[in-house]
Amino acid sequence: MMTMRLLSAGLGSVPASTSWHLADLGEALGRQELFTKQSPQKLEVLREHALIESAVSSNRIEGVEIDRKRVGTVIFGRQLLRDRGEEEVRGYRDALSRIHESGGKLRLSERTILQLHRLSRGGIGDAGKFRTKESDIIERLADGGVRVRFKTVPAAKTRAAVRELTTLCRDCFRERWAHPLIMLAASNLDFLCIHPFRDGNGRVSRLLLLLQCYHLGYEVGRYISLERLIEENKERYYETLEMSSRGWHEGKHDPWPYINYVLFILKTAYREFERRAGQIPSPKGAKADMVLSAIRSQVGEFRLTDIERACPGVGREWIRKLLADLKSKGEVRCTGKGPAARWRYHGGKGSIRK
Repeated sequence: MMTMRLLSAGLGSVPASTSWHLADLGEALGRQELFTKQSPQKLEVLREHALIESAVSSNRIEGVEIDRKRVGTVIFGRQLLRDRGEEEVRGYRDALSRIHESGGKLRLSERTILQLHRLSRGGIGDAGKFRTKESDIIERLADGGVRVRFKTVPAAKTRAAVRELTTLCRDCFRERWAHPLIMLAASNLDFLCIHPFRDGNGRVSRLLLLLQCYHLGYEVGRYISLERLIEENKERYYETLEMSSRGWHEGKHDPWPYINYVLFILKTAYREFERRAGQIPSPKGAKADMVLSAIRSQVGEFRLTDIERACPGVGREWIRKLLADLKSKGEVRCTGKGPAARWRYHGGKGSIRK
């Protein structure tokens, strides 16, 4: 809540880089309705893909992974789950569904935060409960040692801190202390610094980011996975979080690196949405077109696993078949066999891409 306190007191001038992000996002919001008037059936392709990517990426950031072949079953199936990892991925899916279905109607409150934590943790153990013990953020060093990267709010004060944070967010939104997107990113930073749960804080922070985007009318997270973009820029995420959390307890921190990071993620999501919304296929053959698009976007050599990662929920044999078809047409070239195979797309016969 220390960043939100700064906003309430007047944060001062907004950096030029932040202003540029805000202007770009304002324009994207203005174009949003144009792109969301696409065929509902076509947009369903993007929604399904985003749901898969979000559940998988948000857990993978925290070191939770599941068998690729089981992704579709875990996200959309009803079968019994095999292990704790699958429970957490499906739980995150449930939390996403809660947000997507409720949109801006789901109020930012202590109760909502606890509910999202309970869902995303699969309802196991201390899911939906604030931590009762101290839990500083520890970094494990390459030499085996550890260092305390950030001391979190004491366990006994986490509930009060969360309540203050949600109250400040509502007041800021109502009284317009700052641009709503700055408030969104600032409160996300504060939540991570409070660190109210024993485990799952990162995942809940990403769910809250999506929820608050809905509150502000920015619905790109319905079609493009914000979690996948954060995973793709994970190093920058940790770097800006560390930069902006220094001096947080004293209210002497610099929130702008993390604020700009969040705005960058949203802007990247809108760029991707507009690009993909303009070329999304009809549901018939959607998976094939998704795979072909992933292959044709590769630069240099790539592996089959790279395409699997870009197309979660698509079977490996289907990807192999499409690669074989492209190879017969001269659009791709393959060197090596089995897991060592490397592919290269060169845009059609006689037109090798550099």
